[in-house]
Amino acid sequence: VWLWRKFPHLKRFFKAMQNHFELFHLPISYDLDRAALDAAYREVQSRVHPDKFVQASDAEKRVAMQWATQANEAYQTLKDPIKRATYLCNMHGVDLQTESNTAMPATFLMQQMEWREAFDDARHANDTKAMMALENELNIALKMQTTATGAAISQGDFNTAAQQIRACLFLEKFLNDIAAFEE
Repeated sequence: VWLWRKFPHLKRFFKAMQNHFELFHLPISYDLDRAALDAAYREVQSRVHPDKFVQASDAEKRVAMQWATQANEAYQTLKDPIKRATYLCNMHGVDLQTESNTAMPATFLMQQMEWREAFDDARHANDTKAMMALENELNIALKMQTTATGAAISQGDFNTAAQQIRACLFLEKFLNDIAAFEE
């Protein structure tokens, strides 16, 4: 209450904030206007950035830091399609169970094995061209998987979306393995 009196312009941003979308006054949706998100983030940061509270008390500085941190976390979540999808699944009560649920369709498992074999072959042969081709194939697969995730969320099928997200996470990790090898 004391903070609202001292900084009334902040009340509008944090009064009824319940989720990341509300923080930025955006519709709850997988399909997000990135320019609108960026503009909303800049607006929120302009109000809560700790530099605005240099003359404030220590308690007010801590609260401002918490708000700025929350805004940064929300922005990082919403700007990344996979993190946004994960967040939406969680909002709708669907836990991805990334640690315990490794079940995937047989076709995806077979594809994983083929990709791993191609990676191992290219790595052992030090075949940069084959590694780049594999990386390109994985990037295409990730785009397709991300699109399928968005479609499942748009249809309200969050269980299917969760499975799609787990596949996206596998592909991201695999792409990171390739990047680490290339370094």
